[in-house]
Amino acid sequence: MASSGKMEGPSAPALRRDPYEVLSVPRDSSDQEIKSAYRKLALKYHPDKNASNPEASELFKEVAYSYSILSDPEKRRQYDTAGFEALENEGMDMEIDLSNLGTVNTMFAALFSKLGVPIKTTVSPNVLEEAMSGTVTVRPLPVGSSATGKVDKQCAHFFGVTISEEQAQSGIVVRVTSAAQSKFKLLFFEQEINGGYGLALQEDSQKTGKVTSAGMYFLHFQVYRMDSTVNALAMAKDPEAAFFKRLEGLQPCEVSALKPGTHIFAVYGDNFFKPASYTIEAMCAKSYEDTTQRLKEIESKILEKRNDLRQFETEYRKALARFKEVTDRYTQEKEAVDDMLRERDDIHCSFTTERTIVNSVGAGSSSRYPAESPENGNVDGKDKSGKKKWFNLNLNRSDKKA
Repeated sequence: MASSGKMEGPSAPALRRDPYEVLSVPRDSSDQEIKSAYRKLALKYHPDKNASNPEASELFKEVAYSYSILSDPEKRRQYDTAGFEALENEGMDMEIDLSNLGTVNTMFAALFSKLGVPIKTTVSPNVLEEAMSGTVTVRPLPVGSSATGKVDKQCAHFFGVTISEEQAQSGIVVRVTSAAQSKFKLLFFEQEINGGYGLALQEDSQKTGKVTSAGMYFLHFQVYRMDSTVNALAMAKDPEAAFFKRLEGLQPCEVSALKPGTHIFAVYGDNFFKPASYTIEAMCAKSYEDTTQRLKEIESKILEKRNDLRQFETEYRKALARFKEVTDRYTQEKEAVDDMLRERDDIHCSFTTERTIVNSVGAGSSSRYPAESPENGNVDGKDKSGKKKWFNLNLNRSDKKA
């Protein structure tokens, strides 16, 4: 199923292998089995732990790339159906590890981001390793409270949210905002058996008005996140098709509910050069029952509309092709009619255009008036009678006397 070949992108391995083979998992593996395999291999090949092994870095990238496919339900389905070609046709984008770019490349990435080009970044391996080893500092964040701070680029601030049985049943919302419009990621970690924390969810900040924000909702029903890069890539590839891809970025979140206990969240600094300012808060969804119900209803409508748009796109493409065919014929018919009328006018002009004659008196001179017939005795066209005429009436003096 998988085809080999070179890849593009700073985070991509040199060659592509079957993601299932890379992670050493069968094709019918569950999401949890894939996640566990990835974590083990990521720790095994982490560059910081393999300074003397230059191949480890490439293997680490290959593992991360394979996991980026199999951890996404839609990308996994596309790969299972048609291999890497399906992912390339969909414009799959790689996430960039800023820690490996260097200053010059980071400046270019920052410039493109400012110009509106979507630049997806990955969480620094150092942050993931510290979390997995359990050496991070976790600050308490009680439900109903908030905390503010500034986190350095490619670093993270960890928070522990402890929820009761009642709060777990009602649902929990964790959100982060930045009035400074900083770029950041909201991360959710699951507890590992060894006492560390493994990354389970992440949300990139999105600009809304004069702030940037990101949120996670654990409401006991399937909640979706919107990946705006899908529409941005479609817009760059085909602006007319971007509308039909607008809802394709709606992806299901992997976790829909939290159990009672303490859960770990983090704010990751995603600015290119400066720290990210933020405010994080944890809330119980009980006081937002109406809003929760509205969210459930609107996302259901969006999913239904997405299916409708997929069918409508086919109809639209057919109608567009027919419209082009008709407009092309219209142009051809218009040109044909114009050519025929132009030819007709030319023929008419050949009948009505005044012809010149050569004057017999002077060679090379001409007259615009037709010559008189010799029968009138006036070959040269001059009146030799010496009489003045007015409407063929002679007005000689002799006539007046009589």
